[in-house]
Amino acid sequence: MLPAMNTQTGSSRIRPLLLPLLIGIVAILPVSAVLAGKSDHIEARELLRRGEIVPLAQILEVVAHRVPGDVIEVELERDDGVWEYKVKVLTATGRVRKLTLDARNGAVLKIKDD
Repeated sequence: MLPAMNTQTGSSRIRPLLLPLLIGIVAILPVSAVLAGKSDHIEARELLRRGEIVPLAQILEVVAHRVPGDVIEVELERDDGVWEYKVKVLTATGRVRKLTLDARNGAVLKIKDD
């Protein structure tokens, strides 16, 4: 059954639960959980341990300041030899924005509509 929608704001009763749920997931899962594949998570953990990437929690703080909304997807990818976090955010207006951040320092490289 779908959650009841507030017809004035378009939000559901589930929305208030999303941020605490996301924080809980981030707290119990290693940063490497954003990667798919059995060996990828091991590599991500090693990158974090060596200081080559910043923790996901730090990335989510940067994202929240730049594009407020609900994080709906996070990926850690290597592009031309550089590790990048790609984060999709659903804004309060219903737009999906995609941020690309340098995984080494959390610098925002690009923000675009998805």
